[in-house]
Amino acid sequence: MVKLRLKRFGKKRNPSYRIVAMHSTTRRDSAPLAELGIYNPRTHETRLDVPAIKLQLEHGAQPTDTVRKILEKAQILPAIDRTNLPKKAPAEAKSA
Repeated sequence: MVKLRLKRFGKKRNPSYRIVAMHSTTRRDSAPLAELGIYNPRTHETRLDVPAIKLQLEHGAQPTDTVRKILEKAQILPAIDRTNLPKKAPAEAKSA
């Protein structure tokens, strides 16, 4: 399955991310199928290749939660109502 996800680059303690299309089983920093944009969380700068992103989505690529929120802010994907989504259960404490 192809996923749209973030690939980290930048200096130590100053991360920037590329939005890339990758197979879901590959490592985060391995070679992507396509680079689709840039996201900088410190300056909130976002540059997207909208036609390429739409093409990947039409071919069945699934965005991760973070990438989905970025695409919703850019109005590429319709915003979903998150109020009725089930909350994740807290991790159970492991006993020694």
